[in-house]
Amino acid sequence: MSGRTYQICNNCVMDTSDENITFDEKGVCDHCNGFYRDLLPHWDTGEKGRQQIAAIFEKIKADNKGKPFDCIMGMSGGLDSSYLLHIAVKEFGLRPLVFHVDGGWNSQLAVHNIEVIVEKLGLDLYTEVINWEEMKDFQRAFFKASVPHIDIPQDHAFIATLYKFANKHGIKYILNGGNYSTECVRNPLEWMYYGTDMWQLKDIHNQFGDRPLKDYPLSSIWFHKVYLRFIKGVKVVKPLNYVPYIREDAIKTLTEEYGWKSYPRKHDESRFTKFYEGYWLPKKFGYDTRKIQYSSLILTKQMTRDDALSKLALPAHDPETIDQDFEYVANKLDMTVDELQRLMELPNKSYRDYKSQRYLFDLGAKVMHFLGMERAIKR
Repeated sequence: MSGRTYQICNNCVMDTSDENITFDEKGVCDHCNGFYRDLLPHWDTGEKGRQQIAAIFEKIKADNKGKPFDCIMGMSGGLDSSYLLHIAVKEFGLRPLVFHVDGGWNSQLAVHNIEVIVEKLGLDLYTEVINWEEMKDFQRAFFKASVPHIDIPQDHAFIATLYKFANKHGIKYILNGGNYSTECVRNPLEWMYYGTDMWQLKDIHNQFGDRPLKDYPLSSIWFHKVYLRFIKGVKVVKPLNYVPYIREDAIKTLTEEYGWKSYPRKHDESRFTKFYEGYWLPKKFGYDTRKIQYSSLILTKQMTRDDALSKLALPAHDPETIDQDFEYVANKLDMTVDELQRLMELPNKSYRDYKSQRYLFDLGAKVMHFLGMERAIKR
């Protein structure tokens, strides 16, 4: 945490826990100003957006005519991926291969949500199980490194496994649930660093890991951003950016049509992410990801600022179950509660304390934005 005077945005709920946040003369933060300036004028979920995604889907169908499926889609059981699957199949008639990566932390609710949607839509589900001993070792290494971004071993495995599968089987289209509607405010880099920085991943594992990563899937940004995209012609499509995606409406639709069940918080489909975002990150570092999520909903007019402030006044975790959750995570990682507690008490570090390729990521983002290949909010 920086030593600057505390300040909170007058428009959303982002504050100086984001160490690089800036405010204008009206007390409005750069997240908000960037959204209004760089994203909103170009974002259309009306008839124009629907026509655009319909045209993309028609090309996907035509390119895969006669094949067993049109595309591949990663499925976590969370709201974004669940609603994406619903509209892709029910509204646009796509035939995706549903791809799930089991990193060892699925909640029972996530398993239920995946099963009810896949079964009712009559789709094939392919599940890849990550080597748990290696995943466990990699996660312990990130805890020992004392960085905020301890969810990277799980996130990286999800991304790498999906992209490697697509490459191996010649799949040219990947549907992605990323969206502006609930994610237009991005996590500060100090909170959640790039999950495909191979220098950082290897440096942390070399220093703190105890076993080689023989089966764990590793994938550099060069592989999925350059090789797959420009050499193999793989396209990543984010359909939720083209159609109305209102969180409460999506929950209602999924609940009524499939018996899908809502989570208390975004990303709670993973028991690890629930613990990490709800307790570890705010307790150890003072970073509350609800500020990101609520601010996104404020900007897209799905939540009022007053409602967000009221929710933020409550702890991100459930005080009645946190001791049980803490013990569960410790035991699953083959630690005692005391060992995990000692790791929480280590001096905090950041991505800057380990090798990184940040300059390459920054350069790549500028090039992609300049070429109009990816829209980004400037800060």
